[in-house]
Amino acid sequence: MLRSAVTISLVEEARQGPFVFHGDLAGGCRKAAELGFDAVEVFPPQADAVDPKALKQLLVDHHLTLAAVGTGAGRIRHGLELTANDESKRRAARDFIRTIIDLGGPLGAPAIIGSMQGRHGVDGIDAPTARARLSEALEELGEYARQYDVPLIYEPLNRYETNMCNTVEQGVALLRSLSTRNVRLLADLFHMNIEEVDVAAALREGADLIGHVHFVDSNRRPAGCGHMDFAPIAAALQAIGYEHYVSAEAFPWPDSDAAAAQTIEAYKKFFPRG
Repeated sequence: MLRSAVTISLVEEARQGPFVFHGDLAGGCRKAAELGFDAVEVFPPQADAVDPKALKQLLVDHHLTLAAVGTGAGRIRHGLELTANDESKRRAARDFIRTIIDLGGPLGAPAIIGSMQGRHGVDGIDAPTARARLSEALEELGEYARQYDVPLIYEPLNRYETNMCNTVEQGVALLRSLSTRNVRLLADLFHMNIEEVDVAAALREGADLIGHVHFVDSNRRPAGCGHMDFAPIAAALQAIGYEHYVSAEAFPWPDSDAAAAQTIEAYKKFFPRG
């Protein structure tokens, strides 16, 4: 069964970013529960900024689960990328991600690697070198996550944010080249709207490798506030037997409460439960 989730960012530097709730973990959990979400997806500034016992209690109190934990602060706040030229920074990037895996894993939640993947063409990094560095990191971190019986989630991003993998097809090729089978793709509908010829067809192509979905409209506003056609997307997810989270990583437009309410209504419309 698909499950709904909503994002809560605790990263001050990302306050203008596409997260429905900002800054208040307890308040975000309370509002998520009141609206009927199944889960929350949390973006911490670093792992030790969140008390795991307090987080677990919040989830229990509000009958929520933890959908995923983001690693983006590693780049936004600490300037870390997995493809960096500096070996010590690459090592620090992997260490940062391991701490996020350790935060979410015991609660059944995978870590997401998006912006921390980096890019080639900067600082003299050529494409094969960047690809090898990213692959090495995914191999190591995917296997590290296995101890918690959760996958590692890798996110293809649009061309304006990375040149590593932009499409589901490229993400599939990358994951199939790895020895580990514990890395899954994040299908973010905003990025896909930019890069894919047919979003629904791309989801079908990703099939069992898709482990997480960001549910958002074409303009990164909440689902239903842009021009995305969600009916074939929902049909594609049903066709591939997707049973993980569809999580609202969207701008808090026109505000957080309205964005969350709009999202849950769209979720109920396109993913009705019997």
